[in-house]
Order: sequence, then C-alpha cells, then structure tokens
Amino acid sequence: MTAVAIRAMRADDAQQVLAIYQAGMDAGNASFEHTAPDWAAFDAGKLVHHRLVAVEDDATDTVLGWAAVSAVSARRVYAGVVEHSVYVDPAARRRGVGRALLDALIASTEAAGIWTIQSGIFPENTASLALHRAAGFRTVGVRERVGRHLAQGNRWRDVVFIERRSPHIT
Repeated sequence: MTAVAIRAMRADDAQQVLAIYQAGMDAGNASFEHTAPDWAAFDAGKLVHHRLVAVEDDATDTVLGWAAVSAVSARRVYAGVVEHSVYVDPAARRRGVGRALLDALIASTEAAGIWTIQSGIFPENTASLALHRAAGFRTVGVRERVGRHLAQGNRWRDVVFIERRSPHIT
C-alpha cells in the first residue's frame, strides 16, 4: 500500500477533485446534488485556507480524496462555525484517506480559531458516520424528510446532523 500525503488543494487539482465529487454523488448517498459544480463555483464556495487533498506519496499527484469547508453564515457571531465535506475516490477507500483528511481539516480549522465543524450525512452512509464518530463528531439530531433527492426519483431523505466542537477553543 502506498503512503498518503495531505496538502493544500490547488487549482490544477480541479479535474480530479470534481471527478471524485461526481463519483460520490453518483453513488447516491453523498449529496442531494446530482452534478458536481464547475471549478469556478466550487472555488467560490469553499474557504481557501481549509481545502485539502490526499495524494499518493509518490510524487504522481494522484488525488485520492479531498476535504473542504464553507462558511455557514456571513454573520460575525458564526465566524467560527463551518460546514465541511469529505470525499474519497472509490478506488482509495479503506486506506485511511478519509481519516487523514478529516484529521488534517480539524487541525487546520482549529489553528484558524474555528470552534465548530458541522455537516449533514444521509443515515445510509454508515461508513461516513463511523468515520466522523471516530474523529470526535457527535450526532446533534436527525432532520427527517428534510429534502427531496431528485436523482433518486424525487424521494424524501433524512439527514443526520453532526458536529465537532473543538475542545481547544473556549
């Protein structure tokens, strides 16, 4: 097994990042969206200092997964709260890529004074829920029938709302 390195996401990662994003959507349990955005929209929606990729540690720059955050609000009182995403290439699963990305993202956000990382995960995405629990996230609640999943026949979906509160920022 090849080692994994975590580094800042770059614009030249766009094609690989968006392909991994699309693969997650195509699997059906990653997002209500069904089409990855173009790079300009992705770039505009993610905080620059907290966008990471996992790459093969062999200088090939093959992206194995990515993690990024978005602000939850423009209000100053919520400046320390972000929503995150973690996506792993299907071919790189079960190699610790998701955990490495999540650990690096937690370190990055805490260093910047961010006190809460949150997200919503479909309850059927048990691997993601287990990953987040292991990284210190807790379930806040389940938002029942919060949205319709158009790519799955317009069916209602529940979302497990999770968060991680930094123990270092008080």
